[in-house]
Amino acid sequence: MILGLAGAALIKRFESCSLKAYRDQKNVLTIGYGHTGPDVSDGLTCTLTQADTWFLEDTHTAIVALNRDLTVPVTQNQFDAMASFLFNVGITAGGHSTLIDLVNRRLTSCAALEFTKWDHCCGVVDPGLTVRREAERDLFLTP
Repeated sequence: MILGLAGAALIKRFESCSLKAYRDQKNVLTIGYGHTGPDVSDGLTCTLTQADTWFLEDTHTAIVALNRDLTVPVTQNQFDAMASFLFNVGITAGGHSTLIDLVNRRLTSCAALEFTKWDHCCGVVDPGLTVRREAERDLFLTP
């Protein structure tokens, strides 16, 4: 599957777009729509076009991982919600999460409850992550 419009909009809504590198809550240099990596340095700036390019590349990584980890068919909204989740928590943590396991076991209602468990940053509940996880869960449950 590919990322749908609802998934792309959800990710962009919560990542927002910064054309100048900044340090996120975990002190990781970030630019564009949540782009991180060795190519991001203090003082780096980008254009909206570059931010959009990174967005496509970075979401592609999450999409490939999600397609690899899923063993059952899902709806587009479920896929988009999980892609947003993986984009944010990382493909390693997300791919080994109970969420993906429950989806693969076709326990959709139980899987939906897992989103809100991932609302901590540095051991503390983060209100922004709480809202994001609720939005991902709501999209996941939307037919």
